[in-house]
Amino acid sequence: MDVSQYLGIFLDEAREHIQVLSDQMMTLEQEPENQDAINEIFRAAHSLKGMAGTMGYKRLQHLTHDMEDCFSDVRAGSMTVTGELMDVLFQALDAIEGYVNSIQESTDEGDNDNENIINEINRIRNAATGKGEAPAPEKQEKKAKPAPAAPAAPAGNGASDEKALYRGMKLDDSAKDVMKDAVAGGKHALGFTVYIEESCLLKAARAFLVIKALEDMGDIVATDPSTQDIEDEKFEFNFSLFTICDEELEKAKEAMLAVSEIAEVVGEEYTEAAIDTIGAGGAPKGEEAQPEAAAEPEQPKEEAEAPAAKEEAAPAVKKESAPAKQSQAAKTPAAKKPVISKTIRVDIEKLDSLMNLVSELIIAKNTIVSAADSSDTSNQALNEQVEYLESVTTNLHEAVMKVRMVPIESAVQKFPRMVRDLEKKLDKKMQLTITGEETELDRTVVDEIGDPLMHLIRNSADHGLEHPDERAASGKPEMGTIFLNAFQDGNSVVIEVGDDGKGIDVEAVRTKIVERGLASEETASQFTDKEVIDYLFDPGFSMAKKVTDISGRGVGLDVVKSNIESLGGDVSVKTKLGEGSTWIIRLPLTLAIIQALMVIIGDEKYAISLDSITTIENIPSSDLKLVQGKEVIQLRGTVIPIVRLSELLGFENTKQSDDMIVVIAKKGDSQAGLVVDELIGQQEIVIKSLGKYINNDRIISGATILGDGEVALIIDANALI
Repeated sequence: MDVSQYLGIFLDEAREHIQVLSDQMMTLEQEPENQDAINEIFRAAHSLKGMAGTMGYKRLQHLTHDMEDCFSDVRAGSMTVTGELMDVLFQALDAIEGYVNSIQESTDEGDNDNENIINEINRIRNAATGKGEAPAPEKQEKKAKPAPAAPAAPAGNGASDEKALYRGMKLDDSAKDVMKDAVAGGKHALGFTVYIEESCLLKAARAFLVIKALEDMGDIVATDPSTQDIEDEKFEFNFSLFTICDEELEKAKEAMLAVSEIAEVVGEEYTEAAIDTIGAGGAPKGEEAQPEAAAEPEQPKEEAEAPAAKEEAAPAVKKESAPAKQSQAAKTPAAKKPVISKTIRVDIEKLDSLMNLVSELIIAKNTIVSAADSSDTSNQALNEQVEYLESVTTNLHEAVMKVRMVPIESAVQKFPRMVRDLEKKLDKKMQLTITGEETELDRTVVDEIGDPLMHLIRNSADHGLEHPDERAASGKPEMGTIFLNAFQDGNSVVIEVGDDGKGIDVEAVRTKIVERGLASEETASQFTDKEVIDYLFDPGFSMAKKVTDISGRGVGLDVVKSNIESLGGDVSVKTKLGEGSTWIIRLPLTLAIIQALMVIIGDEKYAISLDSITTIENIPSSDLKLVQGKEVIQLRGTVIPIVRLSELLGFENTKQSDDMIVVIAKKGDSQAGLVVDELIGQQEIVIKSLGKYINNDRIISGATILGDGEVALIIDANALI
């Protein structure tokens, strides 16, 4: 059996455990006595260690095991959480993430043993616990491993028929003969019933990993249900098997319990004579019980050692350990069962395929609507069915979009750790506040938005916030604040990243524009603050080091802008010298299907997203005014610049009329009036990418196929405001 088929599951779960470790370690650094954080870290580290071991990634398993040992000591009270310890453990977490990244890229964890980190962890542990010898980690490993196996205490020592379901398995004579020959040859014949946690989402995968762990030690004789049924998940949360194993009972049990989400393993060893009792439901008789009796003192001894260290610090935990099995069985599944039926992992490619099918359905619907409009209007039945089809496709589209929507939390949850590292590296005091993590965006957007946000936060930390003494001198608190706020605004999502630092010196940027020859001094003096700041987004534009107020403010901002624009969004900045800056990112909720206003410009049909439109006005030509050589109108007390789309798109203006049709578009606080020739109406359209065929200063963001088969270009109003 090949474990590579479960590599995707391993990577997904490993990243979840890494994120839990990062979040809880951040909490623990601030609250060293937080027992909930310690327990959550221990659980995540233990699960990750078991997964790595089962998949054969020994270096990852070893490093994670050492982290687990540390938190075992912390939980037992023999170690305290210090800044030095947390720094080393964060290094270990980075190394673990490096292993996972390497596995994702090449399916191999690499050859870096990270011995320096492991040695540092062991040095701190030995100093804290008073152990001077190097074998201390191995001793701890022995004690820590059986701890999760506590629920399986009855296995191999008077296991009840109720739990030992393997005793009732029906084996044919040939299978029993194979087991007898193996025992005669010095091998171990073992029977097991494995219980999987009822909150497990992929029980077939867990069962496979258990079987794989046993196959590494020997051969599987029989399973109940069959291996095919197990692979097809045609079983409850337990299965039984018999194996011929080179290892003893306890080693085999440990290997199975190392697989995450395995709740309990019940098993025992069979002698040659006892094999004939299999299928009768009874335990081995007479001499067969002797190996179990011999094993009896050994397991309780090891199990007693694991909780012994915890007894002094947390006697309450020991008290609860007696009914642990009953309380877990009664409470845990009941609390988690509702989640099982509501959450599944779906490959993003499958969602993309589903979205493409919905897109084609909407195009077909538009064709039918177009045909119905041009046919006999008296055909009431056809019109009713067309209206029904429109309703169904709209609901289907909304349902698919909801499936694709995920909270932006997954893109921003790594930032607190990043700011923590920057704080130490830059020797500044800073804190990160995040609001609106539950705001949802299309999955494809969330996957791509992380890097631009990370750069903006690093920019604020490095160039925005002042050093503590500088902040104190200007009357600010020494602790600087970086904030990330996300919220929905109509059919868009707005993400604001900012700081309470020094802000952008607009005049210094204006001077740099002139120095670099990007504009004459006279021209630059006429630029508005917004036009000056926009130069920061130009490729290669950055401030010289001698301009200390905003040194390096523009480095990489061109990349941020291009990444945001590739997602159909835009980025702008608000700043006030001495008070800070705020970078505002506006993104569409969806990249595939939108509601649009269809218009005619020249001889062609175009679409404008309704998300950008506030009103449509008929404006007399006499209302046009000129301000600094540009056409504007005054609408309800607001001055709005005019954009003649026919001229912008290269059409000759042949329409003669005293009135203009002006589509008022808005982006944030800015507005523009887009002049069109005719209005067609509102329509649901599917956005199709044009690739590199059209590059017109981003005025055209894509194309769509209309109901009559025509292709209409989509105008990006955000690029015109």
